[in-house]
Amino acid sequence: MADIVVVGEIQNGVVTDATQELLTRARDLATARSRSVAVLAFGKDAEAAVKTADADEAVVVVDQAVEEYNPGVYEATLVTWLTENPALLILLSNTTMGMDLGAALAARLQIAMIAYCTDLRIEGSSELATCQIYGGKLAAEVELPDRAVVTVIPGSWAASGRSGIPMVHRFNAQPSPISVVKVIEPDASGDVDITRADILVSVGRGIQDPDNLELADELAQAIGGVVSCSRPVVDAGWLPRSRQVGKSGQTVKPKLYLALGISGAPEHLQGMKDAELIVAVNSDENAPIFDVAHYGATADILDLMPALTEKLNGRNG
Repeated sequence: MADIVVVGEIQNGVVTDATQELLTRARDLATARSRSVAVLAFGKDAEAAVKTADADEAVVVVDQAVEEYNPGVYEATLVTWLTENPALLILLSNTTMGMDLGAALAARLQIAMIAYCTDLRIEGSSELATCQIYGGKLAAEVELPDRAVVTVIPGSWAASGRSGIPMVHRFNAQPSPISVVKVIEPDASGDVDITRADILVSVGRGIQDPDNLELADELAQAIGGVVSCSRPVVDAGWLPRSRQVGKSGQTVKPKLYLALGISGAPEHLQGMKDAELIVAVNSDENAPIFDVAHYGATADILDLMPALTEKLNGRNG
């Protein structure tokens, strides 16, 4: 029976970066307290994906019922396994799946829930978590109780890259109380994974009109990057949510983050503050984005984008 359980996520046959980050901190905490770590993952690719995970034990659920994410089946399966194998700490990524399951597990298991965590550490005899509150405007420090479910914002710390040889077990999927599940296929326009891009040309409300996105796309092509955006652009329906950077979107760490017409709300900054180089352009010289930018300029992005694209294409030509 493991003391710390990581609920893993598998994408394209591999463990996600966010899950690797959870495994890293789980191992650090377990080593300090002489505890054990287990990872539990779902789907036909799970067994191959977790066989080198940095865990003592890997539990895989392979069943037709879990090939598509089904919160009812996942919740029922996790509750059953965790009731039979009560862990002290259950870690999930603060993704759509993690936010779905975290609160449900805490309620069903009747243990504490700590969300939007950005740090987990040991100080003396205490285990502490730092969490975002009030929409990311403040950080709260919480001492972990004896048992807790914690959802961690992806990118809060680096994955170690360590591997292991866990003992692999299978566990049966449990039936869901939900009788009908409708699967909505991702929009074809959302097929770009902005978390893997080295260069992001990110646009905000300053883009003004959806037709102006063409200017951003041309600049991204000239610079070898991908277009991303802040929440207002998604809320307006101009780009899919898969392109959104921020607390309610994706956490990114590109080599270059070019922020164009983005004011810099705390929710957005949370998703891009760890980029290697941040360059911001905004017509408002007091925009908060300049507080985190390495370089900044006050300019009209609609004038700057085509001029910069022309300059880059001339250089490349």
